[in-house]
Amino acid sequence: MDPVTLVVTALAAGAGVGLQGTASATVMDAYAGLKAAARKRLSGRPDGGLVLARHEAEPETWAGPLAAELAAAGTAGDSELAVAAQTLLSLVDAAGSRAGKYTVDVRGSQGVQVGDRTVQHNTFDTRPGR
Repeated sequence: MDPVTLVVTALAAGAGVGLQGTASATVMDAYAGLKAAARKRLSGRPDGGLVLARHEAEPETWAGPLAAELAAAGTAGDSELAVAAQTLLSLVDAAGSRAGKYTVDVRGSQGVQVGDRTVQHNTFDTRPGR
């Protein structure tokens, strides 16, 4: 999974568990650490903090804008964020983490979509010579 998608997925998972009020202190600490690292990464972006806060309240609606802000802020090269995201996901979804759900390699692929319950429509140009 690319680093931006990993961070957005982990933030959504943390927000979801936090809203349920059933998360352990360890999960909440990991979520708080990830949010702090994301906030730090987005600190130079004019709308970064706002998008992060809105994503926490409505993860599905704000996933795209948050991913765009994180990408623009250089999250792809931020190992601190990636480790924090992987740590949180391993706590929230241990079975998925062990199964490699959050480790996706899509090099050389076309029309790739990562995530649960997603919809995608692709049209590839199949004309000769293309």
